Formats: sequence, C-alpha cells, structure tokens
Amino acid sequence: MAVITLHKERLKYNYERLNYFFTAKEIQWSVVTKILCGNELFLKEVLELNPQQVCDSRVSNLKEIKKIAPNIETIYIKPTPKRSVASVVKYADISMNTDINTIRMLSNEAQKQNKVHKIIIMIEMGELREGVMREDVLSFYDQVFQLKNIEVVGIGTNLSCLYGVLPNTDKLIQLTLYKQLIEAKFNRKIPYVSGGSSVTIPLIFQNQLPLGINHFRVGETLYQGTDVYNDTPSKLLKQDVFTLQAEIIELIEKPKVPEGDFGTNLEGKTFEFDERQIGKTSFRAILDLGILDVDQVNMFPKDENILFTGASSDMIIVDLQTNPNNYKVGDYLEFSLNYMGALRAMNSSYIEKKVR
Repeated sequence: MAVITLHKERLKYNYERLNYFFTAKEIQWSVVTKILCGNELFLKEVLELNPQQVCDSRVSNLKEIKKIAPNIETIYIKPTPKRSVASVVKYADISMNTDINTIRMLSNEAQKQNKVHKIIIMIEMGELREGVMREDVLSFYDQVFQLKNIEVVGIGTNLSCLYGVLPNTDKLIQLTLYKQLIEAKFNRKIPYVSGGSSVTIPLIFQNQLPLGINHFRVGETLYQGTDVYNDTPSKLLKQDVFTLQAEIIELIEKPKVPEGDFGTNLEGKTFEFDERQIGKTSFRAILDLGILDVDQVNMFPKDENILFTGASSDMIIVDLQTNPNNYKVGDYLEFSLNYMGALRAMNSSYIEKKVR
C-alpha cells in the first residue's frame, strides 16, 4: 500500500512563519483544511497549531473539525447547496454566499436552530467563479440586512483558482472601497475584508497590499511552502510537508518499446515510440498506486534516475533505467507532491496516512 506522510515539524514551521507575518500586519487568517479531506489524524495536527479559524468546502469536514475542537470558529467557503443548509448552519459559524434565496434559507434555518449565522458576501472581481456582480452589491446587501438571524461579517473575493486571474492593488482597493461604501450607506460595521488567499501573500512582502485587506484564507502556501503568485517554492518556508511513498510490486528488466498493434489505452490516449529504442531494455518497476489515487503529473520522484512511463487505474509504471540504486520488490520510492497531487492522494482511501 502507498503512504502519504505529513511531516509535522515542517507544517509547524510554516504555520509559525505565516502567523508571524500576518500578526505583524494585523491580519486575521484562516487555515484552509480542504486538502486534508476530513482525515482525523491530519486534522488533529493542524488544530494543535491553535489557529483562530479554519475553512473548508465540505460540510462533512467541518463536522469532523467541530468534533475534535468544538470551540474553533469554522467557515464554509463555497456557496451553500440547498440540501446542505441545515448542516452549514449547524457546523459552520460563518459561510460565504452569493445568492439571496440561499441566504434566506440560511436565515430560516438559523431561526429554527436558534442561532445567529454569520456570512461573508463574495464579490465578483474578474475571476468569474463565485461572486455577486459589482453593480448589484448595494441592493444585495440591502436585502441581506433585512433578514433575521443573519449577521453580515464580511465582504470577500476569490481570485486565481479558476482562470488564474492574479490579485493586484487595484482590485483589492476596489474591494475595500465597496466595504466603506456599504458601511456608510447602511450604517453597519463590516469587520472582514477577505481579499487574501495564498496567491495574495507576496503582495504583503512587496508592500502592495491595501491596508483595508484584513482577512486571508490560506491553504496551499501553508502545506506546500509555495509562492503561488509566481508559482515557485518560497525561500521563507519549507516544502514537502506532504510526501508520498509508493511500494514496488514488480521490478523486471523489459524492452523499452511495446510490441503489437496499437489502439488507445483506458484513458483514450495513443502512443508513439522512438524506433531507435527497439531492442533496448531497462528496469521497469510497477508501483502500488494508480491514476485512481494520483495523477503522475502531480508527483515528482526524489530519485532523479526515475522516469514515468505510464499508468493505469491502480498501477503506475516507472523506468529505473539501469537501476543504479539496486531497488528491489518491496522497496518504497519517495515522491514530492504539488497541491493537486496531495489533494488527490488525501482523497484516496487506498493510500495510508501517517504523521512523521
């Protein structure tokens, strides 16, 4: 069985560094936990860091978080599905919303549960994912302010996740101006301007973050140690918070080029091979995981001699070339993972989870 390992000290190091930076700028930040896929073992490690807030896009994960740490503040970070309204009110202290009818349902459910449900209203700033259109912002807030058991605690936006639209000073200043306009028109205090995510962090170091942005939701930079804006490793943080170990279940010297008539594989792909490789051999290893568990484009071998040659649903095949490290069946190969690789591996029930 393959294993994904959470390296506890690397996670703690990244958390403490980020917490120092945000605290110095008087920014509240919330740890995004969706990469953990509700895994109790890993959630406990994150919650032991004592974050002020945690965010997730799955209600089932928020339920697990509340079971471990009932008093931590939780945020549901996507528009609420109708079928999940009751659970969102129960397990999320705050939710991010863009639809007035959904918020009305949250209001009704909050009254049933005798709770005040807090919301952050997301504004469309060019990414074309979730968000109220800017020309509708004032009328939208006007309707929301009339609802019972709903407390508006913020205005927010999402950037970069869908089309890669990058945050910039102009977009974030617009967001802060909307906050000021709403407060002035309705005589209401809006505590959070949630304009920050991992991709926005470099703007802090470049002194380009508008003063009004006071709330961040951070996942990838915490777990991957990446500068998401520039798509590079951060020199200030540790990488490889997650690593993947995959067991070799077959290792045989085989031809480099398959033989026979070629069709398509199970993914519908066709292949061409270099005829100059015909007659040559190398050591090919089969690993005990496949594209059901993780896409090979999101995993990176620690051993530079290893080359990917293909994958099926539950096996990945790698070329060890001359096998200079003398691997054998039963040995484990280690891989780094990018964010999507770690997310896929975490979501696989066939991969064991361990803390180191």
